Amino acid sequence: MRWFGFGFNAFGQIRVQEKSGRGESSSAPHQVKVTHPAELSCHVDKSGCCLKTSQIRVSWSRRASLHLDGDSCLNLAGFGESVSSEDCGISKIESYGCKDVFISESHLTLAFPDRIETWDLQKREKSPSWSMDIKTHAEGSDVNLPLVPGGYIALKTPLYCTLPGHLKARSLALGAEHAVLLTATGAVYSWGLGSHGQLGHGLLTSEEEPRVVEALWGMPMTRVATGGWHSACISDGGDLYVWGWNESGQLGLPSRGLRKSQQKSSQQTGELCYDTSTPADEKLKEEEEHEDVFISIQAFPALLDVSPSCEIQTVSCGSRHTAAVTTTGDLYTWGWGEYGQLGHQTVTSSDEPQRVEFFRAEQMRVLDVVCGTWNTFAAAVKEEVACAENSTKCTC
Repeated sequence: MRWFGFGFNAFGQIRVQEKSGRGESSSAPHQVKVTHPAELSCHVDKSGCCLKTSQIRVSWSRRASLHLDGDSCLNLAGFGESVSSEDCGISKIESYGCKDVFISESHLTLAFPDRIETWDLQKREKSPSWSMDIKTHAEGSDVNLPLVPGGYIALKTPLYCTLPGHLKARSLALGAEHAVLLTATGAVYSWGLGSHGQLGHGLLTSEEEPRVVEALWGMPMTRVATGGWHSACISDGGDLYVWGWNESGQLGLPSRGLRKSQQKSSQQTGELCYDTSTPADEKLKEEEEHEDVFISIQAFPALLDVSPSCEIQTVSCGSRHTAAVTTTGDLYTWGWGEYGQLGHQTVTSSDEPQRVEFFRAEQMRVLDVVCGTWNTFAAAVKEEVACAENSTKCTC
């Protein structure tokens, strides 16, 4: 499995390998905008073997890569980090045996089989700022960060927050100032800031305690995701539901703000950024006459038809963009694209899901996607590899 990154890279989160004029590889970690999927640099162990990245977690300026093969360990890239090719360590933090990771701008949390450790990335201390012991082999002891036994790790202090025991949480997604939780039964709860409809309760008010998203009640969900001010979830049947702020088209619904911005850009450059079958001024006039088609805030979950021919397998949200992987291994992205985080080799935004053609052209099947605030990371394998591993289901 190979990982690719695109989008915001000012701190070297996407360690792009470029060919120099002499044919040698050189690292270009500070290329600010990476507009097409670029394969991430390989980390090697002490014996010189390339480590396979199993998971990636990101914050605004950092990326954490978890390697689970052999002696599991962690590497950091981005702000304040110098990734060494000689070992798996992260400065003074010992990560061997780590099984899961969660990263924010200020803290790094590692899950081990017997404990949870949170390190302060700003202080560079020699010991964790917070830790918790875990009873091994106990029922329900498996950790799925940011969830921990009895609660979860927050993005800001206080780091440890409790959760009501009756929720029986399966997974938790944290947005800029809101949270969406998935229970073992497939129910969805949300709480936190609700000013942009990101809680899905039909209102723009905030909630201090977890509240069930009633519009989804009775439809079991399998995954949840949160962005800066929007949220998403996938049903047991592979349907994608979205809600919250849509100013940049991050919900995949018609965005008035985005269309106006595109029209202004088109007038300035003489080129159209969207449908060219109708002149820009006539198109905007038609849309203004039917202003109700534009959606700035979607306060209830809305069904989004990403691809009519297949189901959605996984979804991830950035600050103002969204990415989803279909069961056929295609990656679709939409929303704000100023840093190239949509992967279409442009910095154009879009309020319609578009397939990232790079992976199809490379005959690769996308398996997973993780959105950072302004960037995107995708895991993919060659189509023949995917077929070999899943020959009974593959129809390539």
